[in-house]
Parts: sequence; structure tokens; C-alpha cells
Amino acid sequence: MQENCAIELKNIRKTFGSVVANDEINLKINRGEILCLLGENGSGKTTLMNMLSGIYQPDSGEIFKDGEQVAIRSPRDAYGLGIGMIHQHYHLVDVFTAAQNIILGLENEKMDLGAVNDKVKEICDRYGFNVDPKKKVYDMSVSQKQTIEIVKVLYRGAEILILDEPTAVLTPQETDKLFAVLRNMKKDNKAIVLITHKLAEVLDVSDKVAILRKGKYIGTVNTKEATAQSLTDMMVGRAVTLNIDRPVYANPKDRLEIKGLTVVDNDGINRLTDVSFTARTGEILGVAGIAGSGQRELLESITGLYPVKEGSITFINDDGSRNELVGKTPMQIRQAGVGMGFVPEDRLGMGLVGSMGMTNNMMLRSWRNGKSIFFSKKEPQSLADKVWKELEVVTPSTEFPVRRMSGGNIQKVLVGREIASNPPVLLTAYAVRGLDINTSYTIYNLLTEQKMNGAAVMYVGEELDVLLQLCDRILVLCGGKVSGIVDARTVTKEQIGLLMTSVGGSKGGAE
Repeated sequence: MQENCAIELKNIRKTFGSVVANDEINLKINRGEILCLLGENGSGKTTLMNMLSGIYQPDSGEIFKDGEQVAIRSPRDAYGLGIGMIHQHYHLVDVFTAAQNIILGLENEKMDLGAVNDKVKEICDRYGFNVDPKKKVYDMSVSQKQTIEIVKVLYRGAEILILDEPTAVLTPQETDKLFAVLRNMKKDNKAIVLITHKLAEVLDVSDKVAILRKGKYIGTVNTKEATAQSLTDMMVGRAVTLNIDRPVYANPKDRLEIKGLTVVDNDGINRLTDVSFTARTGEILGVAGIAGSGQRELLESITGLYPVKEGSITFINDDGSRNELVGKTPMQIRQAGVGMGFVPEDRLGMGLVGSMGMTNNMMLRSWRNGKSIFFSKKEPQSLADKVWKELEVVTPSTEFPVRRMSGGNIQKVLVGREIASNPPVLLTAYAVRGLDINTSYTIYNLLTEQKMNGAAVMYVGEELDVLLQLCDRILVLCGGKVSGIVDARTVTKEQIGLLMTSVGGSKGGAE
């Protein structure tokens, strides 16, 4: 493939205090190619691309566009150079239409929405997007909102597009549609950069893969010459095992029984409707669904954090006795002898105290267990040291405030603390979100250990490939309803994708 260099980075360096985020990075981004940017947590991927999009400025080094040195001091400068970045979190006004969002912030754009709609439709037809420019954002799916963000940068004349974790909340079918669009854009000589952790997608859609490790540029390889194993070894710097072991527990028993669960939010909207299923000892029950399908409300209802309108949540003890959890607070659930570990979606708002270090956050577990107000730091310190070492938490000390850590390291602290207590029920919401592949596999193995110790594990996840390899059964939610409960060993990714989009699905499935 003949190179047609659009952007060249030379000796780019960026620091934040004593932390070196990018260390003398050299990288080429070519037109007519899809380049994937890979690296562990803290390797500097997003920081590097944020400098191309004008959010950060490099401390030293040079950026060249079409062979000429340029200065990118703001997103406006980036747009002027034809560079557009689509971030993980969308910046849209819900009450505006797609077209209104697309022209939002353009100073010289005449408010002729008819002409804007025509231009948006032209862009959509050219690359294969499917979006109605007159539709309000609040009526759109996640993938349609993402489409608006992409069309927005194309409307502004972007020739170089950077997408940060674009498939994190998409179904397999939506991912396939996005990749088809990206391939059409590549044919139109656009330069495309994808930041992602999903190696299967990297191998599927990219032409080249650039690897960063601990802020340094390791190299760029042709995708057709790479494998998931070779890319992982480059990212980590050593051989890593990419197998998820899924042993079978000898005698599973029902541990949690949920019947007819209905929860309503403060606005009177049903977040869960008539949800029924069982979670068993020695089993990992996966929970799949498009973002906002009720995953968070389900786990918070079980732990007593979200009020229940109707239905029952029953904990079944080893002797067959039953504890009804509906109506109990988290403290009352613990006092009833029901042990639960919970990794919430909101790491700092609900899981950890940001101003505290690892040790004090570990001590919260002792307080939750109702021990004396006179605390000994010996046990929490030992646990903090163990999590720090085994999960390779990047922090100066166990007293360093967790809010000042990276998102991936915060997640390591939270997951490590909850798993260490060996609870009979372990609920995890996106346990590996923001974690690099090496640490993710460590977490998968720890969850499997909990399962084989007889715990009932519920795993809410985003990557269907992982759900299919890690879990024993998968509960699929759509619009707050159960659209299926399937055997993870026999179901296909495409079948789960269809269940994720079948609004108001049935409660049937392989129980």
C-alpha cells in the first residue's frame, strides 16, 4: 500500500507534573488507511490524540500536516486543519435535532435548516450512515448519537478522523455497520485512527496497528501480519496468556431468586419491568444489553440501593432457608447475614472515597461488616498491599488519594477490594472497563476463582466475546425487560445482538 502521509508526529513529549504521558513519540497517520492505536492503561494513547485534536499542547516535538509544520493550540485549530475527534462521551443537546447539533457552534453557518438537512443527507448517503437530520437526539439510539458526532466532524471538513473506543456501547450489528462506514471513508482517502482495546476488532477493520507502552512508541505493524497474541505481547512487553478458563462447578444451587422485579425511577419511568431469573452458586451469570437497558438498576436493586416497586429478591442460604431482601437497606442486608460484594458502575461516586488512599478504602469493608469504631489498620493495610502488588496498581503509595489515579487504576482498587472478601454473591458492573488487556485477564481469572469457590457471580459486561468465553449463562436485557436467558457455551454473538435490540422481549430462554 503506497503511503500518503496526512499527519506526522516527531518526538512528541507531554508531561503532567512528574508523570511522563508521552515520551518522544514518532508516528505517521496515512490517508486511505485505518490505523488502530493500542496500549495498556496509562500508555498515552488518548493524550497523544488529544494533542492532535487541540485539547492538549505538547511540551516539545513537532506536528506536520501534509509535510508542513503546524501548531494546534485549540480544537478550532484542529478543525481548521481538517482534524476531528469523536470522544467516548458524546457532546449533544438532547432537545435539538441531529442537524441542529451538527451546526452547533459554527459561527458563519446560516440558519437555513433546509440546506443543512440537505448537506447532512448528502454526507450520510456518501458514506452509508443512517440518520434522520430532523430527528431529536432524545429519540435516538446510542449508535445514532455516535453517527451524529461523526457526521458533525465531516460537516466541518474533517479529513483525519480520530475515534476513541467507538464500539464500547454498540451491538455486534451496529459495530458491523460502523466498520462498513469507516471502510467507505477509507476508500474516500480519509485518514482514520481508532483507539480501542478490542483486539478482534483491530484485526478485522484496521490496516496498521501502532503500539504504545508506558508512554513510549514501540512500533507500527501491518495488521495482516499480526495476531492477537503478537499485539498483546508488544503492548505488555512480555508473553501473556489470552485464554479464559471456564471450568464447570460440580453441584450448582440456586443462590438468588428474582421474581417479577419492577423498579421505577424518580420521574415515574420503569427502569425494570417484570424481571425474573435465578443466579446460582458456582456460576458466572453474564448480563448483556445496550447501555441504559437496566443493568445498573438491576444490581443496585439486589444490593438494596435502588427502591423496588414490585417483585421479590430472595437470598437462599446453604441450609435452604430464605431471606427476602426487598425493603431492606444495604446495612440491614449485611446484618441479616447476607454477604455481597459489589463493584458499581460509578467508581468514585458509589464505590470508593476519592480523597482516601487505598488503605482507608479497604478499611471501609471493616466498617461495613459492623466492627468496632476503633479500627486496626493492619488488615486493611495488608489487603491494600496485596491489591497494589497483584493488580499492579500504579500509585506512589497506598496512602495516595485514589481520585488522583487513572480510571483504570481506580477500577483495580475497587475490584480487588470486593473480590478479596470472598462474598457468597459477587455483583460486578463493567469490572474491566478502562483496564488494559493484561489486567483484564487477571480479573477474569479472579472471577472464575470466586465461582469455583461456590460464589454466585453476576458479570455486567460490554464485550460480547468476553461474555461468551467467561460466563456460564447470559441474561439479556432490552428496555428494562428480559429478552432472553441463554447458554453462553452454545449461543452466538449474533443471536445475543438480536436479543439486545428486541425491545420488550420475552422472559424465555435456557434457565
